[in-house]
Amino acid sequence: MTSMPKTPSRYRSRSDAKTPLTPSIISAFNSISISPQKRSHPADLSNPFITKSRQASPVKRATGGGIAVSDSFQRQAGGGVIRKGGIETRLDVVSRDYLPPTSQPRPELKRSRSTPATRERTQSTGDNRDRFITTRDADDVAATLELMSLNPKTVSPGHTARLAAATGVPLNRRVLAYHEAPPASSSDSTLSQQRELARPLYGRPGELPSSTSSTTNKSRRIPTQPERVLDAPGMVDDFYLNLVSWSIQNVVAVALAESTYIWRADTGIVSHLGEAPEGTYVSSVDFSNDGAYLGVGLGTGEVELWDVEAGQKLRTMGGHQGQIAVLSWNAHILSSGCGDGSIWHHDVRVPRHKVMELLGHTGEVCGLKWRADGELLASGGNDNVVNIWDGRVGDVTEGARGQAKWTKRNHTAAVKAIAWCPWQSSLLASGGGTNDATVHVWNSGTGARLHSLKTPSQVTSIIWSPHKKEILTTHGYPTNAIMVHAYPSLERIAEIRDAHDSRVLYTAIGPAGDVVCTGAGDENLKFWRIWEGVGAKKKKEGKERSSSTRSGILSIR
Repeated sequence: MTSMPKTPSRYRSRSDAKTPLTPSIISAFNSISISPQKRSHPADLSNPFITKSRQASPVKRATGGGIAVSDSFQRQAGGGVIRKGGIETRLDVVSRDYLPPTSQPRPELKRSRSTPATRERTQSTGDNRDRFITTRDADDVAATLELMSLNPKTVSPGHTARLAAATGVPLNRRVLAYHEAPPASSSDSTLSQQRELARPLYGRPGELPSSTSSTTNKSRRIPTQPERVLDAPGMVDDFYLNLVSWSIQNVVAVALAESTYIWRADTGIVSHLGEAPEGTYVSSVDFSNDGAYLGVGLGTGEVELWDVEAGQKLRTMGGHQGQIAVLSWNAHILSSGCGDGSIWHHDVRVPRHKVMELLGHTGEVCGLKWRADGELLASGGNDNVVNIWDGRVGDVTEGARGQAKWTKRNHTAAVKAIAWCPWQSSLLASGGGTNDATVHVWNSGTGARLHSLKTPSQVTSIIWSPHKKEILTTHGYPTNAIMVHAYPSLERIAEIRDAHDSRVLYTAIGPAGDVVCTGAGDENLKFWRIWEGVGAKKKKEGKERSSSTRSGILSIR
């Protein structure tokens, strides 16, 4: 007969439940006497599994009739204490089971998808408190503050002294204190001058109060009166035309109705260049890059090419079906924007002048400007669209057509003001008409809009300063203002309100980049010194010129 093997003791399961020592069990233990007993029968020698009984171990201590139980031991035993020379384990017995609260049926709330889930919880519980800011009673707040108060008696004086010595702060002195700002250093005047010169580049000038006259920032002072005023009778008051141009040879061209005049700024001599054909008028003028030639756009769609020095008309290039509101030069290419929304590239060197046509506007093209490197061309139209074109013409035929690289429709009015940044070629600024009155700055490489500026009136022109990080904008009704803004903050640096009696429509900047010429429907040309020259000689010449020209008003005709 085989016996079942016993499970080793290390694998036996033990019951975690222990029988508490009740008074009945304790009394039974007391009645038990422990004494050695002898076997009544001898060992069976025939059974090999039964060995001789060994001698009983000697009793180490004498035992009495029972174990004396004290009151404290009895209380400990009743409380579930297992004692062996002292308290070893005390069990925290939970006499009551956890009963979850009875759940009431939750009313179903109907909400739209846009309503957040937190509103359901607030409405269902009827709790109108903020989920992050708790609302407590005054007594609760006082009790909380009382618990948070520090008791200086419990703080070790030695620890406080060591902490104060380590930090170097006296015990009776505040860590933070308010003091007046130190006075500005006036010993080094050169450093202060350099700071003033660099402030427009990197500073953020403060906001200027609105005014009905001229306002300027303390860091910049610009003359609020023009250096020179030219009487221009017959200047057309038309937002879409471009009637003023200033060449690199310091010559100003202005169109007055059907006539074109040249004013030489160095000598002050005015000359009549030519007349438009009968039944038409001059709608746009623009100098070539070298200033030797002048392009003249007519209301009937022809483009005339004039030699400025000789005063002779070289050729007439026709083909457009509407007025030429704007012209722009790039080397030997003269681009023209027409009232039918088309843009033509004219190669003035060849008889068949039209080398490309750009179709991207549904309204009249009134803003057109080549970038200085000739790689991109920007256009704005009466359809509220700004287009950026690839300027590489290449070997094309007469009927070749181009497509816009970027098309922007953020403006909500006609876009006449178009200007490329001279010191960062990727920046293009555009301004909208009356219903828009906003200036946008674009990245021509990525097509992204970088900045936007809302102005109080229609934007008629934009000019980037060649020497400072600033933008000049001219405006129409109701301000008729000239405004200068810092870039890239676009905060206002200076403003000249009511620069003309009517809206400022035409602008051109001089070759030195310091004087801006403006024209308006009040039949006046005004020259404003917005930016100063680099050298002291230019400043001195500017003062002499201003003192000699403010005495009277000169007439172009």
